[in-house]
Amino acid sequence: MTEKKTTHFGYEEVAVDEKAGRVADVFHSVAAKYDLMNDLMSAGVHRLWKRFTIEVSGVRAGDKVLDIAGGTGDLSFKFSRIVGENGLVVLADINESMLKVGRDRLLDRGAAGNVVVSQADAQFLPYADNTFDCITIAFGLRNVTDKDLALRSMLRVLKPGGRLLVLEFSKPKSSLLGKVYDTYSFKLLPFMGKVITDDADSYRYLAESIRMHPDQQTLKNMMDEAGFGETKFYNMTGGIVALHKGIKP
Repeated sequence: MTEKKTTHFGYEEVAVDEKAGRVADVFHSVAAKYDLMNDLMSAGVHRLWKRFTIEVSGVRAGDKVLDIAGGTGDLSFKFSRIVGENGLVVLADINESMLKVGRDRLLDRGAAGNVVVSQADAQFLPYADNTFDCITIAFGLRNVTDKDLALRSMLRVLKPGGRLLVLEFSKPKSSLLGKVYDTYSFKLLPFMGKVITDDADSYRYLAESIRMHPDQQTLKNMMDEAGFGETKFYNMTGGIVALHKGIKP
């Protein structure tokens, strides 16, 4: 009998074919108040992390941008203003609830008609080879079951010279900061989740998933192995968050 392959869902080991559904349940639960929780959890600093991502992206008028795990559309909205009427932004997310919130928010904010909403799995992107000038994935890669497969999928749909930007929670550089961050993540974060969304378990999973995500150098190595060139990363907020960049040769 063939042994069933497993992967991690937070600190729990689950069958590979179960993880996507479990992650989907988390984001169905938190979608409606996702932006509020982001502001509370980061004291609004997530907006600065995303602003830096846009600056590093080098996106210009006329570009085609893919915003994977784009959720509520923060990055997509900003990119739509940059690429203009001759450009295109694809807001992609595997989760239908998050996409609905993102689409509604973009409409409410008066996003230009250059944004397309697409339900897509980062591991199997349904787009043609060499399509996009830039791909971003913000706080989404850690939820992907097979990260190596997803990175290769992103490389395929990028144009030569196109950029991948991965914004993700990472490993604090200071052990003292790490201890403070652990206390915050495993004590305060689930409590806030319970009070704001009546769902402590989902936010406990989010804290665990951050700890299971590859550290800065490991993720850089994974991007190298996937075929990206000129890979680098930028630590922010003491390494609590890192922005990785790679270019398709």
